[in-house]
Formats: sequence, structure tokens, C-alpha cells
Amino acid sequence: MPKTSKVARKGAFFLSRILLFVAAISLLLRLLRGRKTLDFRGRVVAITGGSRGLGLNLARGLAGSGAKIALIARDAEGLERARLEIESLGASCFVVAADICDESAATAAIEKIVAHYGALDGLINNAGVMQIGPLAHMKDADFESALRLHMWAPLWLCRAATPHLEASGNGRIVNIASVGGRIAAPHMAPYIASKFALVGLSDALRNELGAQNILVTTVCPGAIRSGSHVQIGFKGQHQKEYRILKSLTSMPGGAIEVDAAAKIIIDAMRHGDPHVTFPFPVQLAALAYAILPNTAGALIRFVTGFAPKPKGEEGDLAIAGHDLENELPPSKLTVLADRAVDANNESVRTAPQNLVK
Repeated sequence: MPKTSKVARKGAFFLSRILLFVAAISLLLRLLRGRKTLDFRGRVVAITGGSRGLGLNLARGLAGSGAKIALIARDAEGLERARLEIESLGASCFVVAADICDESAATAAIEKIVAHYGALDGLINNAGVMQIGPLAHMKDADFESALRLHMWAPLWLCRAATPHLEASGNGRIVNIASVGGRIAAPHMAPYIASKFALVGLSDALRNELGAQNILVTTVCPGAIRSGSHVQIGFKGQHQKEYRILKSLTSMPGGAIEVDAAAKIIIDAMRHGDPHVTFPFPVQLAALAYAILPNTAGALIRFVTGFAPKPKGEEGDLAIAGHDLENELPPSKLTVLADRAVDANNESVRTAPQNLVK
């Protein structure tokens, strides 16, 4: 028998054994997953950035599962609108207006929720900030604000929540990162750096807090059609950067609907899944990036060459999507993104920090 044929047979043998092992592990994890299921009825779940967008949809979904909701955000008016909506669904909803980028305010927010409900069973770190534009226009302050909201605030909130989640006996933490925490997309440097930090923090928390019966889920979604594009700050060639993002979130298949994203996240939280990346094409992209980093890096560098170039000093100014939207004529091509703005409480601009989730 030819030597190459023997090598091929050995290779097929080992590959079949590996696939069998992976299948067995997957089946075991699926069986164990069912044992960790959490019934949300009567459970208290706190959500940051909960007044609009993805956070509001998570609140809607959890309200439908019988949870008691606590929403944390800076915008008191937006929180009040969200509270009225959640209570109209038949759920209890308590709101805390706080800037969680301040450690004392973050800690106080958790204590207010516990004082109101008498317990805390789940925490979803969802609040986010985003600046889009060339690296040349990004300042230290952009990186600092992103890291403060995406890494430091979740850490402070988790620290404050841990004793209460442990007392719950079946605590849950969900950290909403991004595929940007696994793949370094261009023109989003502060966001990317801070989401990579959040993924690392979330995974580290999972390892440590498991001994206290607290399950931590790291969530890395792709683009979500939540209407948040109007809240983002854009730098460089402002209109070009804005049109690219809005076009992406408007394309069928270019972004996942926010209510569908919320269902996936709530299901992962219910079962205490360690990690979830979605949708499927994004999973494949993240896997390819991890397995073939040099090839992926070369491809991303190539694509970056077609992105809008820096603009000069005027490009350093961050302009909110709301202002850029006013300069665009209505278009049937962006109807999906436009519809999401009103549906998810995004039509009112936030404070300059540009929370996006």
C-alpha cells in the first residue's frame, strides 16, 4: 500500500476521533446546560443602559418572563419612558438615574436597587459608548471614556453586586461586549480596545465567581439594528463615516434585529452559558480570526485602505448621528434603521457621552 495512502488513513482516523470527542463534549455540555436553567419569575435583574436600544429590549424580554426589572441610565426622562412601558407589560420596574462611570455612583445604584427590592439575582452590563473615525482623530479622552464605561464600570458594578448575587444562590452576570472584542475592526479603536478589555474581564470574573454560584456570560454580538446609530459620535469625514454605518445597519442581513438579539442573550443568561457570539456568520468570522490571525489581519488591513481618510483638524470634532441625520434626505433604503430609532426609544439624543447600546 502506498505510503501516502497510509498517512491519509491515519489522518482520517485521528480526525474522526477528534470529531467524536467534540460531539461527546458538546452533548455533555448540552445536558449540563439544562441543569443550570434559571426561572426568571420573581427574580430581580438590573440592566445598565436600560432606557433604550438593546437594554430596553432586554427589559421587555425579561418582563415577559416574570422578572422584576431595575434600569440604570443617566437620562432620567428616558428612564421614565422605559419604566412606564415595562410596567404596562405587567412587570415591576425600578429606575436609577446614575452615571456609572463614577465608582461611587455605580456602587450606590446597586445598593438602591437592593434596598428597593430586597435582593438582586442578575446584573446585565449593557451600557456602551462608541466613537467612529480614523485613529488619527481619536484622542486619549476617547479611549479613557470607552475604557471607563466598558471595563471599569462593569468591574465596579460586579463588585457591588457580588455579595447580593451570591446570597441569591443562583446569581447571573451578563457582560455585553461585542465581536469588536474579538476582531479589531477599523475606525473604532477606542471601542475595540475597551471591548477587548471587557471580554478579558468577563472571562476572568467567570473563573473566579463560579465558586460563589454566580454564572458569568460574555456576549459578543455582531451589528445590532437597535437605532443606536443616531447616538454615536463620528469623527473625520463625518457624513461618509455615518453613511457607511447606517447603510450597514439598514441592509437585510447586515445587522440582527434588536429583539432577536435580546432573546439570544436572555436565553444564554437563563442557562448560564459562559460565552455567546452571534449571529452565525459572526461566529465564523471570529473563529477564522482566532485560527488564522495573519490572514485575517492582512484582509482587514486591505479593507481598511478603502475607508474614509482623515480630514484635518475639523475631523477631531465628534458629531452625533442625530445631527448628521438631519443633513441626509429621507431614503427608502434606510427604512429598517430609521424604524428602529423610534421603536427603541433612540429618537431623543443623550448627553455628550453618546451611550450606544
